[in-house]
Amino acid sequence: MNWFERLKSGIQTVVRRGMPENLYVKCARCHQMALRKHLESNAGICPNCGHHFRVHYKQFLDLILDTDTFEEVASNVRSTDALGFEDRIKYGDRIKEYGKRTGMQAAVCVGVGRIDGRAVGVGIHEFGFIGGSLGAAEGERISRLIDRCITDRLPLILICRSGGARMQESALALMQLAKINAKLTQLADARLPFISVLTDPTTAGVSASYALLGDVNIAEPNALIGFTGERITGSSVGEEELEALRQAQRAEKVLEHGFVDLVVPRTEMKQKLSHLLSLLGETAGV
Repeated sequence: MNWFERLKSGIQTVVRRGMPENLYVKCARCHQMALRKHLESNAGICPNCGHHFRVHYKQFLDLILDTDTFEEVASNVRSTDALGFEDRIKYGDRIKEYGKRTGMQAAVCVGVGRIDGRAVGVGIHEFGFIGGSLGAAEGERISRLIDRCITDRLPLILICRSGGARMQESALALMQLAKINAKLTQLADARLPFISVLTDPTTAGVSASYALLGDVNIAEPNALIGFTGERITGSSVGEEELEALRQAQRAEKVLEHGFVDLVVPRTEMKQKLSHLLSLLGETAGV
């Protein structure tokens, strides 16, 4: 008896309950379903096509730093609504909402840790906090991290994944780009290495400033790296040009044109960073 006949006869169909929610995740690249636990055990990499999912900043730090060595700094610097900005909702409410979602008070976490025993300063964007966008708090956190690196003579690693400067903070956000670049000049004058890691996405003002200023720029496979994305450009060009833009802004194509130096899978990132730090540290004397 098929399901429709069972229904007409009044026979009750047993409904299996207890299936966990979010058990599977659909890959945006190959469109295959992957078990969430398999993704988590594989550093957020699709087992079918190698697509790198966005992972929480703590998971990323766990992958590249020695266990229990990370010490956060500048955690008292928090995003605020200095301009009283309001679009669909109040910016202040947006900060609270994303704070609850991510457990953060700003879109960037900075601190010091160790990679294979070598002390480093590290900062990382969290895309889940308003698209990892750069505002006054994020710029100040990165600037304080650079000051710490100069004081303690530490190499700097920045993991970038951001939609750019935060529009809700207007010029206060834009000035952070110049501020961080000026701090990086001081880092270079102190002969300290800076490695930039570009993950998906690294766009707009962040890509146009400090993200591509590293002594070595490393990208994750297939990461979106560019200035304007297809949501902005798509309204002014045809489908053929838009597809060309999609391809041109992927890590492998950006590597071909010399804007990044390496494309490194996430599972190999710690080993590659350790090797580069040993080379750059000998040159800089750190």
